[in-house]
Amino acid sequence: MNLLRWSLCLALLSACSLGLAAQSLYDYPDEVETRWASPENPHGDKGKAALANGGRKGRPWILVKAGDQITLAEVHGSSGTVHRIWATISDRSPAMLRGLKLEIFWDGAATPAVSAPFGDFFGHGLGHMAAFQSALFASPEGKSFNCYIPMPFRTGMKIVLTNESGKDLPQLYYDVDYTLGDKHGADALYFHAYYHRENPTRLQHDFEILPHVSGRGRYLGATLGVQANKDLYFDNWWGEGEVKVALDGDRESPTLSGTGTEDYIGTGWGLGQYSNLYQGAPFADDAHMRYSFYRLHVQDAVYFKSEARVTIQQIGYAGESKPMNPIYTTGAPVYRAGPGLVEKENGSQGLFERQDDWSSVAYFYLDKPENGLPKIDSAEQRMRGMAWGGPVWGDKP
Repeated sequence: MNLLRWSLCLALLSACSLGLAAQSLYDYPDEVETRWASPENPHGDKGKAALANGGRKGRPWILVKAGDQITLAEVHGSSGTVHRIWATISDRSPAMLRGLKLEIFWDGAATPAVSAPFGDFFGHGLGHMAAFQSALFASPEGKSFNCYIPMPFRTGMKIVLTNESGKDLPQLYYDVDYTLGDKHGADALYFHAYYHRENPTRLQHDFEILPHVSGRGRYLGATLGVQANKDLYFDNWWGEGEVKVALDGDRESPTLSGTGTEDYIGTGWGLGQYSNLYQGAPFADDAHMRYSFYRLHVQDAVYFKSEARVTIQQIGYAGESKPMNPIYTTGAPVYRAGPGLVEKENGSQGLFERQDDWSSVAYFYLDKPENGLPKIDSAEQRMRGMAWGGPVWGDKP
């Protein structure tokens, strides 16, 4: 099987695994029309693309001034499906990646189904660009933003970008590729995404990747970022926390539980840089203990009938090579992992409770266009602690 055929098979397999109809490459959907929204045709109007400069690449990008809100794509009075979102921007600094806010509304809803920082939504956690390829997101050279998640709508959609970075974005290039007229059955779900950051996390309070949501749906996975508290915990391992998924009436304990942070994303014994179809860590900075990673539940579907909640523990480990002794020089108490806050003995090894800087974007489908989750943090809160300078146009990522 050659590379092209293998890539097509993977694409079709991913679509089938999402529980959506995989459109045959040669079937013709008679009532469906194709549209691209871009700076050359912002409204996706028929016969209205590439009019600027006599059709000779007159408007490939737009300026997004500080405070501006730009509608990237909008549909009224029609069903359809967003199939692909692509963009690249001239300023890819952490302030811009976290300061740009992406929102998506379905069927005229008053609140967005998607509300997340631009970079984090597309898999570039912690304001750091990195090359990676997954089943649902990609950045081939670490300079772009690609999303391939199918997003159905019944009566309309609106995709909005707001520049809350405090500085102008000189150039935004983008494409929103969608179809109109798709026939969606009663079981078709709406796509949602939720951003959360906690710095620092609270002792023995698991970080919420996805707070409690009500309805019928599917948890699709998450992009996560960790900036470990190196000053307090030195270079002890931070990633022993287990992911827990509470489903449909779970209260005291969840139905689903992983075995550790790097275990959840398909690797083990520490975390290095890699990318895979369904899990990866595009950014792994051991020197500064900063990591961005993802897990996509494409092949291993996580369905819920009435409610769901997804969390991860903050638990570290101190072994023989890196004992607890240095931690005690800070004067902060160190607690062993387990019930209650029980201090560990000076110099002891094993699991211990941590407080670090965690952020995430959870991806999920829900049977309604609004999710009732809290509003996104302010831009100031999102950008705080993002010290890395980041590339601008023309620089290597």
